[in-house]
Amino acid sequence: MTRVAFQLQVRPELLDEYLARHSPVWPEMLAEIATAGRRNYSLFLGAHGTLIGYYETDDDAAAQAYLAASPVAARWEAEMSRFFDGLDGRPDQAATPLSEVFHLEDQLAASGEHAASDNDSAPRNDSEGSAS
Repeated sequence: MTRVAFQLQVRPELLDEYLARHSPVWPEMLAEIATAGRRNYSLFLGAHGTLIGYYETDDDAAAQAYLAASPVAARWEAEMSRFFDGLDGRPDQAATPLSEVFHLEDQLAASGEHAASDNDSAPRNDSEGSAS
């Protein structure tokens, strides 16, 4: 499985409309995303329109190719492209990818430890750090 994260910049003056377009997303677009092989897909909106997307897939190149050829995705992306600053091309094809630098489960597995949620029910206090 591959974890993919990306960043886009939503035009601040269009934030309300951007949010409305995602409540809900067209059912046929949701189906195309799932058929492409993307799952656990989330979008996070930060200050001033910074948008972070995340999804998991078994074959990102195949998922990208499927969506690039999809008439439904082409129609959705054509409507959504006006929401983004500094984008050359379709949002689903031209977003800035982010490099993964930390994944808890991978590091726990490599160290032979179990996930904290599996074996640690003791609460943490604020003086205990976290990875970020």
